[in-house]
Amino acid sequence: MDENLQARAFNSAAIRERAEKEMNEIGIDDALIETLVDAFYGRVKSHPQLGPVFDARLAGRWPEHMEKMKSFWSSVALRSGAYGGKPVQAHLGVANMTPELFPQWLALFSATLDDVVPSPQAKAWFMETAERIARSLSLSLFYNPALDDPALKR
Repeated sequence: MDENLQARAFNSAAIRERAEKEMNEIGIDDALIETLVDAFYGRVKSHPQLGPVFDARLAGRWPEHMEKMKSFWSSVALRSGAYGGKPVQAHLGVANMTPELFPQWLALFSATLDDVVPSPQAKAWFMETAERIARSLSLSLFYNPALDDPALKR
């Protein structure tokens, strides 16, 4: 392995170690991520607005989605590198997805955090991260500069 690749591998390992240590200090680990994802998506399935949108896209594929979401949150929190997907592309063309669903998703996520995440620091971290993700996804999926830019409105 050349020196550049070795340096990058060492740097990646150091980033993962540091992230895992920081997250563990506030109570976030793979076990909590698994519990949170299972609880949250259990609630999503029975939510009157979110459930049908998710189920239309994931019918017959819920177990795979659950594993993907656990990998996603592990990658975000612990820098594990377990997730290699493309969230924006995965959400393009989802039938009946609207910007109005994002606040509902966040409210349900927040309620789930209240019930399953023991540390206030971990709750705050998850919520801030979820809000950033929701904002990014919503802008990527629904923002149209020609229609939405306030500077262009008369």
